[in-house]
Amino acid sequence: MSATKTRTSSFSRNFASANSSQIPGLKHGPNGTVFISSGIPDLDKILGGGFSLGSLVMVMEDAEAPHHMLLLRNFMSQGLVHNQPLLYASPSKDPRQFLGTLPSPAVPKDDKSSHRDPDQEKGLRIAWQYKKYFGENQHSSDSQGGKHEFCNEFDLRKPLERQFLSGKHIDCISIQDSPNLVTLNDRCATFLSRFPRSDRSISSVGRIAIQSFCAPQCEFSNMEWDMLSFVRSLKGMVRSSNAVAVVTFPPNLLSPSSCKRWQHMADTLLSVKAIPDEDKELEKLLTGYQDMVGLLNVQKVARLNTQVPVILEATTLSIKLKKRRFMVLECLNQAPIDGSSGSSYGTTGSCSVSSKSGTLDF
Repeated sequence: MSATKTRTSSFSRNFASANSSQIPGLKHGPNGTVFISSGIPDLDKILGGGFSLGSLVMVMEDAEAPHHMLLLRNFMSQGLVHNQPLLYASPSKDPRQFLGTLPSPAVPKDDKSSHRDPDQEKGLRIAWQYKKYFGENQHSSDSQGGKHEFCNEFDLRKPLERQFLSGKHIDCISIQDSPNLVTLNDRCATFLSRFPRSDRSISSVGRIAIQSFCAPQCEFSNMEWDMLSFVRSLKGMVRSSNAVAVVTFPPNLLSPSSCKRWQHMADTLLSVKAIPDEDKELEKLLTGYQDMVGLLNVQKVARLNTQVPVILEATTLSIKLKKRRFMVLECLNQAPIDGSSGSSYGTTGSCSVSSKSGTLDF
């Protein structure tokens, strides 16, 4: 009597790639990583594709300016545009009022599809046929006749349309009067239970946005161990689900030891800082100082399925508002002699030279 041995392997076929490609707002990366967009095209490029599904993103706020709200607004709007359920927690009395400040996707400058000549249309058809031979992993899908981009450019002056704010896929929680974190933890667990992680398919993804966690308005703001336990629990729940959680917190309200523990708990760690007004020394040092509204520092990038370290071109970037409407991130450029300005992240090969070429450029 011979026993039949079953050969097992630690490698498994990724069944989720084919099925989830039909869902708008998802992009596949190396080693089976799936990304959702942060809502900021430049930040997606910096992070290698966006926020990884199952990751905890923490943003360290600046006490001088609410620049973290720019990141939160774009993150929340991008999810609502893709019809991704949202859980939003805030220390304000009525968090739902914040939804009225979310930006709307920018309309393309001009749609020239009806004005193309026959030769141009023929060339576009040929280019589309050959597109499948290139290794681009940028997914955009058509759903109900509408084109869904992976990441939109949002107009901060135009509010999000009411159609995206209606429905049962938005859950708002006020943590102002909560004596403890039990209610918030239960609401997050109930929300994340709708997006269980499966190796075979991704039916939908969710987003959690928690604003100003440990703010002084919250009664639990002095319970540092309880807050750390909640962050640890949230990270574990998100890791086993098809969702991303973004938590912003003011580090100056925490003890140094607790602040370090919070930073280590994050998969992706960002921090924002205000630009000092009329800093003459900084103005001489940096290009485009007058257009900067703040600084973004990338302290840690999530890598869930690999141990390869991430080497960024730059860790500190300037936050600018293009045409006072669109948020862009730029590498900090040292002020050149010719007075040229910086460029958006990823458009130049180096972050230490200007966009114009000169005789002394290397």
